[in-house]
Amino acid sequence: MMEYITVARVIHIVAIVLWIGGVSMVTTVIIPAVKRMRSKEEQIETFEKIEGKFSLQAKITTVLTGLSGFYMVEVMNSWGRFLDLTFWWMHAMVLVWFIFTIILFILEPFVLHKLFRKYAEKNPERTFDILHKAHWVLLMLSIITIIGALAGSHGLYFF
Repeated sequence: MMEYITVARVIHIVAIVLWIGGVSMVTTVIIPAVKRMRSKEEQIETFEKIEGKFSLQAKITTVLTGLSGFYMVEVMNSWGRFLDLTFWWMHAMVLVWFIFTIILFILEPFVLHKLFRKYAEKNPERTFDILHKAHWVLLMLSIITIIGALAGSHGLYFF
């Protein structure tokens, strides 16, 4: 049984590295580069091409993260940790996963893609600024969660 937990943990960590690493790349490199492009058409087309490719990776890695995380909590019978604020980072992990899952599987395909296109056509500078700020918020929340999870899972508690 222990080897399955190890495999689940490996899947969990690799999926998070690919997922949040991609969010970091989009936030710190791609959006700033797209914002410097001359034409709004080039900005929109480039961003949608790149984001569309990353969206698939993000969807796969968030599913793997969720499944492996649920598996580990279930097999280790760690549900009680959600009742103890010492393990706040577990709540944060679920929150970050939930936010991204809602964005990737519901909001982005059904709402955000259309809104992005509509507002980027009218005012690309403002649209990309809002998009960039939202990515920064999500990235910072993710990094705080990762720090808390790494520290907490190795016995360093902040509370």
